[in-house]
Amino acid sequence: MVRFEGRGGVEETLRGETPSQVARLLIVDDHALVREGLRTMLTGEDGIEVVAEANDGQQALTFCRELKPDLVLMDVRMPVMDGLEATRRIKQEMPKTSVVMVTMHESPDYLLEAVKAGAAGYVLKDASGERLLGAVRRTLEGESPLNQELAMRLLVRLAKEREEGTSGRGTSEEAGAEEAGGTKPYGAARDASGAKGEGEADSGGRGEAVKMESLTPREKDVLKLLSQGQTNPQIAKNLTVSRGTVKIHVQHIISKLSVSDRTQAAVRAIEAGLIETRVTR
Repeated sequence: MVRFEGRGGVEETLRGETPSQVARLLIVDDHALVREGLRTMLTGEDGIEVVAEANDGQQALTFCRELKPDLVLMDVRMPVMDGLEATRRIKQEMPKTSVVMVTMHESPDYLLEAVKAGAAGYVLKDASGERLLGAVRRTLEGESPLNQELAMRLLVRLAKEREEGTSGRGTSEEAGAEEAGGTKPYGAARDASGAKGEGEADSGGRGEAVKMESLTPREKDVLKLLSQGQTNPQIAKNLTVSRGTVKIHVQHIISKLSVSDRTQAAVRAIEAGLIETRVTR
């Protein structure tokens, strides 16, 4: 567990001296070499500061409570608390903190569980510095680090699960979650803990319903298209508006739904039943 002093470190963070435009990152991995590699790729980049490192999910949760980072790069398999469980807890307590999973494999089952846990997306451990930085910057800007095709497949699966109910989920998802680190499926973990986060609804979904009702008709149009995996340029073309207008709508949607990024905004839309499983491009 390492906190960095000096520019962007814990002392400046606590004193409020770090410029508001500088995004604070937390790196979480149980291998020091991996943490060092990620930190090296990000060090010196404009607008980004790595404020701390943690070697397991529990330490990550502790640092998030203390430092309130803007984004967490989260490993999957770790001792004490794995990445999926840590992501759930961080998003429950700090829904506006973004989490990007760092993984060796593009398992659709695992990625679906990660998205449901609250992750904005993922980056591969062997990714180049350019790809890592691109994923970080897109996430910080409220964009999805997932490519459009993968995002659409995951959201369609999530919508189908909602319609079919989670009680009869097949073993393939459980196997994918276990392979990713032995974590139970999302619904089971939430039911067992009984915990509710800052952004979660009361029984009956009243809290989320109120947030969804706060969206304007145009924002709901944007959210529906966003939930189909469409990019801002595609949404702009479909609604005959400028890209800048779409970007502003997306920012308002993220703020009103108390989420950190468009991926989680899409999850909320699915939970609210705003989109069907027959998703088109």
